[in-house]
Amino acid sequence: MSAGSADSDLPAGIGRPAHRALAAVGYTRLDQLAGRSARDLLKLHGMGPKALGLIRIALAERGQSLDD
Repeated sequence: MSAGSADSDLPAGIGRPAHRALAAVGYTRLDQLAGRSARDLLKLHGMGPKALGLIRIALAERGQSLDD
């Protein structure tokens, strides 16, 4: 499932730095990211294009998306 906490459903492939960056601002669940700004997420230290792409895919599988 994920490299983060047991209650996280963020994609495991995003890596630990991205997990830490998201957790630092309170995001531990994929549904919390739906509708959030992709640009703002990329500003987080530890978030990169690969992580953002994997989040986009995981959200799309749920019929959700980031705000571009």
